[in-house]
Amino acid sequence: MSVVFILVFVAIIMAGAFLVAFIWAVKSGQYEDIYTPSVRILFEDPPVKEAENSSDQSQLAEREKGKKEKSLSDLSHKKEIVINGH
Repeated sequence: MSVVFILVFVAIIMAGAFLVAFIWAVKSGQYEDIYTPSVRILFEDPPVKEAENSSDQSQLAEREKGKKEKSLSDLSHKKEIVINGH
């Protein structure tokens, strides 16, 4: 029976903490702008400057990917020739 009293006491403390957090959020203005979040997806993002190093690495990765895709396509073409006999 004493466990029930402990659980009720802990639940009341947690409810009080959530109430204090909610009141703090309302007073600090967290809920003032209710329009912008719903249309934020429609706004364009500002352009992001990429580091020269990262763009070089991404171009190199794209070239490597293209080489792999080409070799895989050549391999599948050769497989078709062997299977079909053409």
